[in-house]
Amino acid sequence: MTAELTLGAEEELHLIDVETGRLSARAPHLLSRLPADRFGAELQRTTVETNVPVVWTLTDLRREILELRRELAEVTAAEGLAIGAVGTAPRSEFSDFELTTTGRYGRMHEQYRLLVDEQLICGLQVHVGVADRDMAVRIAGRVAPVLPALLALSASSPFWNGQDTGYASIRSIIWQRWPSAGATGPMQDAAEYERLLDDLIGSGVIADAKMAYFDVRPSSHAPTLELRTCDACPLVDDAVLIAGLFRAAVRRAELDVLDDRPHELRAQPLHRAAMWQAARSGLSGELLDLEAHPTRLPAREAVLGLVDRLRPQLEELGDWDDVRELVQGTLARGNSADRQRAAFAERGELDDVVAQVIDETRGPAAGVGAALPTLTGYRLRAGDEAIGPGLHPRTAYTDIAAFFQGLGAAEIGRRTAERDRWAEEARVGFVVDGHEDPFHCDLVPRVVSRHEWSQLEAGLTQRARAIEAFLRDAYGERRAVADGILSAHQVVGAAGWRDEATRLPAGAVRAPVQGFDLIRTEFGGWRVLEDNVRSPSGAAFSLAVRDLLDAVVPDAPRPSGLLDPTTVFALLRRTLLARTAPPGPHEEREPVAALLSSGPTSSAWYEHRALAEGAGLLLVQPADLAVRDGRVVEASTGAVVDALYLRLDDELIDLASPDDPLLGVHLMDVAEGGGVVLANGPGNGLADDKAMYCAVPDLIWYYLGEKPLLESVPTYRTGDPAERLAVLDRVGELVTKPVDGQGGHGVLIGPSASAARVAERRAEIAADPAHWVAQEVVLLSSHPTLTSSGLQPRHVDLRCFVYLTGVEPGEAALADLALTRVAPEGSMIVNSSQGGGAKDTWIVGPSGGGSGAIV
Repeated sequence: MTAELTLGAEEELHLIDVETGRLSARAPHLLSRLPADRFGAELQRTTVETNVPVVWTLTDLRREILELRRELAEVTAAEGLAIGAVGTAPRSEFSDFELTTTGRYGRMHEQYRLLVDEQLICGLQVHVGVADRDMAVRIAGRVAPVLPALLALSASSPFWNGQDTGYASIRSIIWQRWPSAGATGPMQDAAEYERLLDDLIGSGVIADAKMAYFDVRPSSHAPTLELRTCDACPLVDDAVLIAGLFRAAVRRAELDVLDDRPHELRAQPLHRAAMWQAARSGLSGELLDLEAHPTRLPAREAVLGLVDRLRPQLEELGDWDDVRELVQGTLARGNSADRQRAAFAERGELDDVVAQVIDETRGPAAGVGAALPTLTGYRLRAGDEAIGPGLHPRTAYTDIAAFFQGLGAAEIGRRTAERDRWAEEARVGFVVDGHEDPFHCDLVPRVVSRHEWSQLEAGLTQRARAIEAFLRDAYGERRAVADGILSAHQVVGAAGWRDEATRLPAGAVRAPVQGFDLIRTEFGGWRVLEDNVRSPSGAAFSLAVRDLLDAVVPDAPRPSGLLDPTTVFALLRRTLLARTAPPGPHEEREPVAALLSSGPTSSAWYEHRALAEGAGLLLVQPADLAVRDGRVVEASTGAVVDALYLRLDDELIDLASPDDPLLGVHLMDVAEGGGVVLANGPGNGLADDKAMYCAVPDLIWYYLGEKPLLESVPTYRTGDPAERLAVLDRVGELVTKPVDGQGGHGVLIGPSASAARVAERRAEIAADPAHWVAQEVVLLSSHPTLTSSGLQPRHVDLRCFVYLTGVEPGEAALADLALTRVAPEGSMIVNSSQGGGAKDTWIVGPSGGGSGAIV
């Protein structure tokens, strides 16, 4: 070798107050008690930097880092402090910044202002010895393609200013704001590099050569090349892995330079894009490969591809066995960002994340291995809700996974057969084309944590109130149109509009039962995919799944605090009767609510029967009703019906019975006069329209004056000429849907469709633009499903139900149940009509359980 290829490192470490979890600005005080040659100050008083001495092996590097951390931890512990080797401390806030008082840092603060104030970040720098400064400069450009993978491995800064940023490494995004950050581009020798520095300093934009914050730079005082890309790593082994890979990349580039091999440098915009992608997704998404004209790869494949490419150099340096083991460990457990998000998801507490960071920083090099079962053979993907890195179950699923893994093939077969018998005997199914299709149910339950459920409760009740307010306004004063929030054609005459709906009383609650379809992203956040306001189904099927699991797998371990889904019956009854008129002076009776169904031919006939029985409602079909003396009555008994919950396949106005061909018209007459409450009455399809979905965030702002608490999926209205052009160019990349579609019919997932089908959909949109919407593809999270070969992942969504008695706070309640819908293998469409199934949803609520009460 022409150079010694030595290793060195610098670690920046946050000082964290153990009691509060906040940053502590006591670095100057602590540094006065530490050796100056090994510990130093940084820009912010909340950070200490360690200087690892020059070493030759990865083993020595690991030992030195651990020793420096141990020495610093002993000093900090005596002061009630701890250290955190992460890009951003989970509880860091802007107000935590305190500048280290030196003239140089003072000048920087004066010049860069907010840019300095936000530098509550810590990185890992790795130094590799090279032959000379000219060689360092020539190598710097050649190693650029490996940097995104190294950043992804190190990513440890998802939280900043008290929230999840959506990035695996927000530190690198903040760092890139410096005017001298990023890549230098190709350079031939040290002289050219020095001229660049002189020009930058001469411009006044940077003060000195130390502010050359390039991704990779030659040292100003030693023959080394310095990697500055990575977040600080809480686990020492992650830092050692990055050092090993960087040294091998330097050696490979050095050999190419010595052999004068041509090298096509990646264009700078592509390099920036690759770095951004790594910062955004870390190891959970995609990275770009190493070519000058790169393609996208799953992050795991990109990292393993890098290791394979560097194998000759790793073997030459004696690092192959170490790096091979280290990379498998990191990919198995995930990077720090993955682990931090998993810790936060348990309870929604940043304190849990802080504790994890501190424990990992002061713990063993590889972390503390948990004694968890491993799901060998499980096809793990990013975004799996139950199974994490290393094929280990996440905390909420440890007992559940062990239970199902331990059943064995014969027992799985027995219980699957018992499941099918139960569903058949209970007649749980959907009516499709006049035939009752069996109800497909998976036996592995899905767990929704207390923290997640509270988030959904706040966001969905808010959304439901805004939709109800919109429906009242649309069929009333139409203030949103007058104020320019919506155009007139988006309301009157739009898909779902019904003229007769204008006849309902002004104070009527038009959509007291609303359903929402949600998806969980690979980062663990929830998004609303669709609003269902006409007659959302699924509540009774959710109850049936619970009954099925109680019968077939009663021995499956249940979490404490499991909410009781049967509370939905009382909630539904209270909701339907909340706005009924009090009985007349000569009436001594309890108010009566009925569920009006199209009958056994309805696809949700099972649900109609189950809800009516459980909630104490009359179950009626059109022939069972009559209108007498301005009231709706049960035809056979004359009993007055005060509220009608409409679960019809056709429009109410078109209903007819053998005794009254204009039954629907007469029912509307009674409702207009206040003689009967119509729950989920005519015209609600206006808010069910998928084109209206785009406007819901604006409706929340307009009607409630609140910030939307749940995100929507980016959606395009093809009726808009500008958006239509963009959609037509990208039909193969988007999900396209008819605005009035239901049950998954007409949905085309562009990336999974054939070229012919994409061309056909493009023509359909061009012919009738107003009939379609397009959405960005958002991968549904996956969940283990019991198959004949054991547990395997399937995509899932979640349908939740909100019950309203008005639009004010406290007049909406999220029911204590949800229906998890499961897509078939290889599909992302979960609708039962498209072959989807369901699974039980175990919602963990507050101590003592929930009640779904409307206050």
